[in-house]
Amino acid sequence: MTQRARTDWFLLAGFSAFLFFWGLNYFGLIGADEPRYAQVAREMLARHDWITPTLGAKPWLEKPPFYYWQAMLAYRIFGVSDWTARLPSAFDAMSLVFAAYIFLRRFRLGFHLDGALITAACAGPIGYARAASMDMALAASFTIALLAWYAWHETSELGYLAIFYGFLALGMLAKGPVAPFLAALVILVFAAVQRDLKWVWRTLWIPGIALFCVLTLPWYVEVQVRNPQFFREFILQHNLERFGTNLYHHTQPFWYYLPVMLLALVPWTVFVIAAAVETIRAWWSEGKSLFESGDALNVFLLIWLVVPVIFFSFSQSKLPGYILPAIPAGTLLLAEYVRRHVTDEEKVSLWLAILHAILAALPIVPALMLQHILLQHRLTWGHGTMLASAISLVLASGIALTVIGRPGVRALRFVTLVAVVLTVAAILRIGGPALDVTLSVRPLAKDIASMEAKPLPLAVLGVSRETEYGLAFYRNQVIVRYEQGTIPAREHLLVAPEGSQAEITRIASRRISKLGNFAPQHLDYYWVSAPLVPEESH
Repeated sequence: MTQRARTDWFLLAGFSAFLFFWGLNYFGLIGADEPRYAQVAREMLARHDWITPTLGAKPWLEKPPFYYWQAMLAYRIFGVSDWTARLPSAFDAMSLVFAAYIFLRRFRLGFHLDGALITAACAGPIGYARAASMDMALAASFTIALLAWYAWHETSELGYLAIFYGFLALGMLAKGPVAPFLAALVILVFAAVQRDLKWVWRTLWIPGIALFCVLTLPWYVEVQVRNPQFFREFILQHNLERFGTNLYHHTQPFWYYLPVMLLALVPWTVFVIAAAVETIRAWWSEGKSLFESGDALNVFLLIWLVVPVIFFSFSQSKLPGYILPAIPAGTLLLAEYVRRHVTDEEKVSLWLAILHAILAALPIVPALMLQHILLQHRLTWGHGTMLASAISLVLASGIALTVIGRPGVRALRFVTLVAVVLTVAAILRIGGPALDVTLSVRPLAKDIASMEAKPLPLAVLGVSRETEYGLAFYRNQVIVRYEQGTIPAREHLLVAPEGSQAEITRIASRRISKLGNFAPQHLDYYWVSAPLVPEESH
């Protein structure tokens, strides 16, 4: 390994450690999915069961096991905690970045570090690298698979095709049939625009298909044998019905993924759009000669960027993470754009540089004011806002002057990374405590634990799913809901919205004592006695 390569790997490792791993414990698990998936992995580890995911000791068959397996390994090594639950996603994000570097170093030598760092310093990957979920596992495996496929397309080396099928199998284990289906769709569209469908048939390589089956079928077959309802719940409900109906109430307008994509590509959005427009123009003007030159990577990346957006726009259930696998295509398209402009010594337009500078520096304002925004639910003008705006203005000026000046687009990656690093640091160090107290159940669980003389069952009434699943993870208990007619038969604790004591007394008909209030989330917690008289059933 050369000195330059060692330096590159050191830089990638350092930036990955900061962007993906640093501060994973600064705030607790957020939303319903993070604590739910983290708890499923904990239960699987406790039972030493690598096949059937369970939640509250009941089969939880919404997702395949790849994240759970990763989290189980993290728990076994580092212990069960919220930050270890996030380690798999951080590791997957780092794997994606290094895969981008290796691919570009092999096929686009000279701008491989730019492409990898641009991919790392992107809002979508940074955000989902810090979430205990399946989205980053799918994005990483899908990205590596498609990069391997294109490497095979350029070289005809079957080793790359084997990698393609191997990582496609991991995508299938990460989130299901969406991985091979999307990959097939991207490859089919790419072959069609080349007017050369032989690439589709050549991709159907029997040893590769066998490898895919060897890696995926054992779990899918075994989980079906143990849980006959798996096919109905996972394939029919959580794949087909989720796509075709609003069964899970995630409806959004058809154009939803356009703004989501633009936000996920921050701070590179402006230049990614410029790169896409330039690719379309070249494709339009050069036509078939572009493919005959053997340099069709830009078209492949553009198709990869667009196809998931179009596909999921037709889905009746839309969540932001669905298009995360498309984000690396945009960042690599930008890396190609930078390479072309540096090679041809082309200057970028003044307005392009200014718009990019504004978009790159603007997030520092809400990042610095995040604590105020979360606690006050608004951004008011004051000394803090003025200071944050001044910092943002200085950053934007520096970025714009650098990009349009002598360094030019070659320095795009470096100056933009300054803004990204400052923004991430501000969010974690300044906004972390506010995120924890307003959006995570972790501090509430600590407050309740401090009031307990002995461990007690916990029930909830009228709270969100986020609160219910968060309490289930942080207390490692099955949480029951009063609304479902399930009231613990012994004394227990209860979490409910502020001012619910009269309703609790009516429902439970027991002695109740208020233990405390968690004001940031408007929740009270109570001690509820055992039944005052024998109860037949609840």
